Amino acid sequence: MKFDLNIVPFSRRESFLAVSLLPEGKNRQQGLYLRTVRGGDDKFGEAFRIELLDQQNQTIPFTPEASPEAVRLNSSGSAVFAEICISDSRTVRFRSTGCGIRLTFIPAAYDYAYEVNINSWEVNSFTHECRFMLTGLVGDQKMEVPWDKTKSSRVIAEFSVDMDTNTAEFAVEEFRTVWEPRLEWESFDDDVEATRTEFNQWLDNSLTIPDRWQEARELAAYITWSCLVPAEGCLTRPAMYMSKNWMTNIWSWDHCFNAMALVRHDPKLAWDQFMIFFDRQDESGLIPDFVNDKYELWNCNKPPIHGWTLAWMMQRTDYIREAQLREVYGPLSKWTKWWFRYRDGDGDGIPQYNHGNDSGWDNSTAFNNGIPVESPDLAAFLIIQTELLAEIAGLLGLTKESSEWRQLAEDTLEKMISHFWKDGRFISLRSGTHEPSAGDSLLLFVPILLGKRLPEPIRDVLLKGLGEENRFLTENGWATESISSPYYIPDGYWRGPIWAPSTMLLVEGVAAAGDLELAQEVSRRFCSMLSRSGMAENFDALTGEGLRDRAFTWTSSVFLVLGHEYAT
Repeated sequence: MKFDLNIVPFSRRESFLAVSLLPEGKNRQQGLYLRTVRGGDDKFGEAFRIELLDQQNQTIPFTPEASPEAVRLNSSGSAVFAEICISDSRTVRFRSTGCGIRLTFIPAAYDYAYEVNINSWEVNSFTHECRFMLTGLVGDQKMEVPWDKTKSSRVIAEFSVDMDTNTAEFAVEEFRTVWEPRLEWESFDDDVEATRTEFNQWLDNSLTIPDRWQEARELAAYITWSCLVPAEGCLTRPAMYMSKNWMTNIWSWDHCFNAMALVRHDPKLAWDQFMIFFDRQDESGLIPDFVNDKYELWNCNKPPIHGWTLAWMMQRTDYIREAQLREVYGPLSKWTKWWFRYRDGDGDGIPQYNHGNDSGWDNSTAFNNGIPVESPDLAAFLIIQTELLAEIAGLLGLTKESSEWRQLAEDTLEKMISHFWKDGRFISLRSGTHEPSAGDSLLLFVPILLGKRLPEPIRDVLLKGLGEENRFLTENGWATESISSPYYIPDGYWRGPIWAPSTMLLVEGVAAAGDLELAQEVSRRFCSMLSRSGMAENFDALTGEGLRDRAFTWTSSVFLVLGHEYAT
């Protein structure tokens, strides 16, 4: 398996380190970089630029070839190359043959480097809130570290080959507080083999899909494996970031889709993904919009798909038993009550989104007429969530609470239909004025998740709209805005492109409503598109081209789930 470092970062499970080809940017040359994805607020987190050197210390061009276990930098002739391996969560190993390697670090305020011993230099990066230890293992090491008042003005490390072996080896170790020198190092080849074995075990355990999509399955498995980061700082559990490009956070609905893809083969890790936001829950019941190792964002939130997700997971694993149900019941109850208590501004019993970001569909046409907005998808999520809480309460012997949750679900379903079903379709309304929004958004079809809870005439209309070719349904799947809508934009974020989460929700919805054939057909189109275009954040609905961040975990996870559950 090979992948393009312009698109997919080279990393490994539970590491903040990554290697990528980056474009030219402010204070950044185009090139290959060792990066850190700590903190979430630095676009790429570039730390060291990586270059190859000839015997005259001049840079030489190279072509990177990346696989899950190593990156090989091929230069002219088979005898001149370098290799990179992330041997453990905090260590990057380098080895070169017939050439040297230069690492260049551009310090910011207070960043500095100093010699620890004859073979090791510490680079203290205030910018990245960590330190790097550069240790020479084979060959010669030369450092250029001029001092400029309060910081090093530049840090250039050059590693040249040993004259007897024609090779150079060194390591870059990331740490935050104290560095402990190693008594011995494993061989470079052994570290590569150990990494290959670890990834192959992950791949073998990943969801199975039809043979025709095996290359895409490997890519999806690699992206999910490599985007895990360790439990550290605000991250209470090992966490799967959305990407190790620049979307280096977890958002509070993205994690649900990643949990779903893990629940069969690694239910403990799946449970960690699901519960991590509830670990950071506010006393009011609100969960943050996103979290990374450094901080949480509370300015908005994401929709309550957690009840739907948990119900889906419970059907596919025996891991979720009484202990897990007791762990989740209180937080999920508080999260549900938060919507009814704090997001019903006009008091009509229908919770609202205060901004498009709260829905996850940031700029959907459902928000065309201003905010706050009452939308039927939110009501549907809360109906499913309250029903599940009724079930869990019953299993835990909380009979009165179970009855109260079930009554709330029934009342909300009745209100949803009377409030949003107008003239044969669901609409979104501005809270207070109840003015409907213009546009033809796929968001308004999400209530199909309720399946046969919906009256048959409503189900039939929704299924017909979702099955209509060249409205939402294209050769690649469901566009998020009708392609005939005046608001449709090919790269319009939630005004046209195909997304993994909307596809997953609606595939499950049409299956629940009784149209398994449509669920299978859309899954086939979606998975075929990804097999051609990769695991992008979203996709042009007509061409299938991958858009925005093109190495996304929830896309990878949905691909694996749909390929496993629905593809034929």
